[in-house]
Amino acid sequence: MRVAGETRGLTAVLAAHAPWLLAIAWSVLLLGPALAPGFVLSYDMVWVPDLAVRPDVWGLGTSLPRAVPSDAVVALLDDVVPGMWLQKLVLLGSLAAGGIGAAGLVGDRALVARLAAVTLWIWNPLVVERLVLGQWPVLVGYGVLPWVLLAGRRWRASGRLPVRLGWLVPLGSLSVSTGLVTCLALLAVTGRRRALPAAGLLLAGQAPWLVAGLLHAGDATSAASGAQVFALRGEGLLPAPLAALGLGGVWNAEVVPASREGLVAAVSLCVLAGLCAVGVRSALARVPRHDHWALFACWAVGFGLAVAGWALPGAVGWLAAHVPGGGTLRDGSRLLVLCAPLLVVLVAHGTDVAVTRLRATAAGAAVVSLGVAAVLWPVAVMPDAALGASGRLTAVEYPSAYADLRRVVRDDAPPGDVLVLPLTSYRQPEWNDDHKVLDPTPRVVTRDAVGSDALVVSGVRLPGEDPRVLDAAAALTLSTPGERSAALVRLGFGVVVVDDDRPAAPSVAGTPLLDADGLRAVALDGAEPASAPWWWTALLAVAWAAYAALPSGAIVLGVLRSRRSEADTGS
Repeated sequence: MRVAGETRGLTAVLAAHAPWLLAIAWSVLLLGPALAPGFVLSYDMVWVPDLAVRPDVWGLGTSLPRAVPSDAVVALLDDVVPGMWLQKLVLLGSLAAGGIGAAGLVGDRALVARLAAVTLWIWNPLVVERLVLGQWPVLVGYGVLPWVLLAGRRWRASGRLPVRLGWLVPLGSLSVSTGLVTCLALLAVTGRRRALPAAGLLLAGQAPWLVAGLLHAGDATSAASGAQVFALRGEGLLPAPLAALGLGGVWNAEVVPASREGLVAAVSLCVLAGLCAVGVRSALARVPRHDHWALFACWAVGFGLAVAGWALPGAVGWLAAHVPGGGTLRDGSRLLVLCAPLLVVLVAHGTDVAVTRLRATAAGAAVVSLGVAAVLWPVAVMPDAALGASGRLTAVEYPSAYADLRRVVRDDAPPGDVLVLPLTSYRQPEWNDDHKVLDPTPRVVTRDAVGSDALVVSGVRLPGEDPRVLDAAAALTLSTPGERSAALVRLGFGVVVVDDDRPAAPSVAGTPLLDADGLRAVALDGAEPASAPWWWTALLAVAWAAYAALPSGAIVLGVLRSRRSEADTGS
């Protein structure tokens, strides 16, 4: 009897922790070689050993603050955790935490249903495509989303503000798009009674990018042609709207797994739709009424905005060109993040219903087989996502020239900002296994750096928004190296860095600082660094104080509640 009891206890413990274990396992399998020592550099994902805390990470630069607040958060944290390991912690933690949170959304269902939710949350086209595209803040927001929904649900039910929201909201607001996702999710799930305090909480979480964006509002419009370029795309046999139903449809065909280009993608969508259909009645009966309206509202907004660029590119382009910040809607497929919670809830309920029905009519082996299939099918239909998207995500070491560049710019260069040439956004260096990545040079140096923010997508050139880049490009058209240098000095540049792996850049006259491994740095004397108006600094200080108040307040509130609980227990 004692042995049997111990066995049942062990089984219960394993069942309780199985979603955690599976989430970690799928995350490790998905990332694969990306977890090895080194940096993962892919498209927009540019991490460096030590990102400097400098004015532009706070939103005080001349370029649009697209990396606010994410760059500042990384710049502060990598002083505690080395940048290489911080990147791996962020990637692995975002995936695993999201899967565990997805299981929590269906915590009252059978174990097989919770495991199915874990797998689908982690192993889907949205995660893989955004991972290869390097949009790690999107993945952090995605990982936080189910926990925001769970905390909002608890807040609505108990009337007591969950302490964890003080951490979840800042983490879910590392970029504009993820901030909007967090706002909509929390407002939808908390309901009207909590709308005002929830709005205040969310406003503090969005304050850095919101204030920085308003300060740059004059430059915050973008080319209308970008709406067509970044619009939802079909995958294989699936037209764009159907690809979006399965959380696919990213605009960049280079990051789409090969398995999504054939018949298997259509099969995957059919399986997903079938499980959702089977689970609808169970979800409607068992999920609280307000919650299924909240989940549907999130799905409808996410799907609608994702499809808008495909269905109405003219309207989305007009918004981008005429409304400051409207360009956020160009890549609407990022907002498919909002569709994931409803899908995993329906699939989990569908799995639960299917397994329960089969258990009543079939042998145990058939039930086990169905349960295993329900958990594994997302992996089976997209096996090339494994091991860093079949080796597309690998860890590499920076050439020593980058550390030398950081040192000479910090210690030997005259005053002034850094201009990075040539004026092209992406590099494809051999040392990064010929994978495309945004130029890492601006993040390596310790001063504010200016590089191209123009993009070329599918042969279409999208002009950048930073007026200082345009001024520098005009200076480089002057006749002689001396004239170019003088013009750049007047613009506040004290260092010019040239990447010789790219097409030749116009030469400038100055003092050589570095020439190693394809990197050259030239010092320009006499520059006065550009600086933002004092009132910009004041406004952003308030915004960042509000942002920092959320985790700080969570710590204080947690301590006070703990002491009160101890006092109540003692009495």
